[in-house]
Amino acid sequence: MEPRFLQAQKRLLNKPLPRLPNRLTTSMTLKNGLSEELNRQGNEHFGRGHYTDAYTCYAKALECDRLTGDQRALAATLGNLGNICAVSGRRQAAQTYYQEVLELQKIFGDEKGIGTTLANLGNLRADAGEWDRAKAYYLEALDLMMKTHDEAAKAVLFSDLGLIAREQGQFHEAIAYYEKSMLLMRRLGNDGGVADAWRMMGRTFLLQKRFDDAVACGQTSQSIAERFRDELRTGGARYLLADCYEAMGRVEEAAQLLELVVAMDRKYQLPKLEENIRRLHTLRERLSNDASQEAARESHG
Repeated sequence: MEPRFLQAQKRLLNKPLPRLPNRLTTSMTLKNGLSEELNRQGNEHFGRGHYTDAYTCYAKALECDRLTGDQRALAATLGNLGNICAVSGRRQAAQTYYQEVLELQKIFGDEKGIGTTLANLGNLRADAGEWDRAKAYYLEALDLMMKTHDEAAKAVLFSDLGLIAREQGQFHEAIAYYEKSMLLMRRLGNDGGVADAWRMMGRTFLLQKRFDDAVACGQTSQSIAERFRDELRTGGARYLLADCYEAMGRVEEAAQLLELVVAMDRKYQLPKLEENIRRLHTLRERLSNDASQEAARESHG
């Protein structure tokens, strides 16, 4: 699976829905404005990885939306709550929020929104390792995205389908999906998405033990992310390269990259910080032991 902080960025695909004009009282209008502001603040916290603060904003927005009865605003807020619960590991709560969103979108006849929500439901199943159920949601979402010409959502969905294929050992199919994602990302001018596609292709090649191809993809992803000063995506590429170098026996290079990853984990307080610290310690011990053995051989030579 890809690092959680990169999965979280994909959840922001669920954009707030447009609101219909209404004739509410001044009090209700103020509450609507407050809901919109709270969702905006929540999205900012989400983008920075401050999930508790984001949830607090969304929950307050939900109270406003329940009071005003603005169903489209309610759908947007519920979608945001689903996203925050999903990246926080609260899958059942996310499922409940997404299902309520889906029912509202069906009432609105919002096929584009339905496609996004089906993709998010697929993400939940993928998070749980339920690959067949995830794929079913994704393919249903893809049909709607093709119909509504939602190219941005489709670009992300192809990457999600690539993950499913990769986890099921269908590596050729996975690469084909990532290439489709990359093509759309380039067309849309989404450099971050292009970097993601290179990284995911690299991960697939690594699983096939095609180390040179995996390293080339990882380096390309890192180069793109560094060019646009995207620290999180740069960290994701470095994490992949560290895996590649460790698998190739290039332990010193792997440790150097992992040190940079750990520094970023600390900066953003990312979930894998402790795990990566332990892994870095293991690599350093391995290097120290190798150096001691080499010194002993030389002394006996």
